[in-house]
Amino acid sequence: MLAMNKTIQINYFALFREQRGLSQETIDTAAETVGQLYEELQSRHCFTLSKGSLRAALNDEFCQWDSILKAGDRIVFIPPVAGG
Repeated sequence: MLAMNKTIQINYFALFREQRGLSQETIDTAAETVGQLYEELQSRHCFTLSKGSLRAALNDEFCQWDSILKAGDRIVFIPPVAGG
């Protein structure tokens, strides 16, 4: 069975915004899970952070890397936060 492409909105913050040069974009992807989407974006945009150092939020709620993506979903990858 072929994976169907779906349109996903991605918001970028902090390091991701710097590395991508955008605060958000909408892409078509065949990724089935949040983890597969991050791996695709990491390869496409040379993101330097590994999945192990990130959290992901799907439609405004924290999610697992194996969460299933659907057309129209909104995703945010949240890098480690530094501060004092």
